[in-house]
Amino acid sequence: MSPKNIAVLGSTGSIGTQALDIIAEYPHLFRARLLAAGSNVDKLVEQCRRFRPSMAIIADQSKYSYLRDELEPLGIATACGADALSDSMERDDFSTVLTATVGYSGLAPTMRAIQHGKDIALANKETLVVAGEMISRMVREHGIKMLPVDSEHSAIYQCMVGENQESVSKLIITASGGPFRTRSAAELQNVTVHDALRHPNWNMGAKITIDSATMLNKAFEIIEARWLFDIPADRIEAVVHPQSIIHSMVQFCDGAVKAQLGLPDMHLPIRYALGETVRLKASERVMTLADYAELTFEKPDYERFPCLGFAHRALNDGGTTACVVNAANEVAVAAFLGERIKFRHIYDIIEHTLGHMPFAAEPEYEDYVNYNTEARRVASEYINTL
Repeated sequence: MSPKNIAVLGSTGSIGTQALDIIAEYPHLFRARLLAAGSNVDKLVEQCRRFRPSMAIIADQSKYSYLRDELEPLGIATACGADALSDSMERDDFSTVLTATVGYSGLAPTMRAIQHGKDIALANKETLVVAGEMISRMVREHGIKMLPVDSEHSAIYQCMVGENQESVSKLIITASGGPFRTRSAAELQNVTVHDALRHPNWNMGAKITIDSATMLNKAFEIIEARWLFDIPADRIEAVVHPQSIIHSMVQFCDGAVKAQLGLPDMHLPIRYALGETVRLKASERVMTLADYAELTFEKPDYERFPCLGFAHRALNDGGTTACVVNAANEVAVAAFLGERIKFRHIYDIIEHTLGHMPFAAEPEYEDYVNYNTEARRVASEYINTL
């Protein structure tokens, strides 16, 4: 059997680098044919020298000449920019696309990949947050496979294998609670960027770590689960699980609850998605139950972490609401990381942007593009007043 050819979008990020670890571990099963990164050109060049893909793409156009000069002697095609990334999804030298880019930028290339019959290993949750109904329809129409890479959704997927979906009563998505789980509302007023980036269990990129601190990441995962598993929003809930060992659970109509357990390490869900549910032997440390004799659960606090409430609000309202929430959040998180706003302002910015945007009930792709642009403008202008 020939190896599966894979395009890795976001190859220099946390998910991308771990995916390449797995590709290197199983060269008889996987081959990296296209690597794409945002701005880390040195790491991208290093990866290309090791994996020898047929093409490499850098989003940052200012880094393109260096990429081209370094890879041209190796016979690796190069390109830059968002349009080039989307166009590359039409290539016929890979069949699976791992979407591990950050934020809204993952939507366009994922759409093009689906339209050209590529299977998707989805790590870019914003694709389904922004345009879940449209993407779900496209997946059905083009008959491709979309396998979740997020640990929570991989856990749900694993729990539902062999089960009848009609017997599912509830999806339970676990949350670590982030670095501020035990902080009071008063203490959250003046937390710093350094504080917010100190996640207790996971080693992730800056943006998703801040989303975990606000718990908006969990709101996004509820939205993503609604579209991945075709389960109504009122049957999806979050529970705080500080140890991050149970990654999610499924409750069935007979009262049984199935859970998937594992260490807080992304190699397992990435390996499961790339292998299309075939269980490949792990090389990293695996958990033993004796090391985790106590697993605890708490109800999430919507007052201290109001961003979590955007999940059901966006799903209940539908249309462009989730697109606006995502756009405003991306602008707000960038401002917080740049120390231009306080942590508590992130919620305020999203709320303000929602209140100053029109609403489209049945958006098409062009609507998502326009609403994303306008929401970023509204959020940015509001930040300038803070």
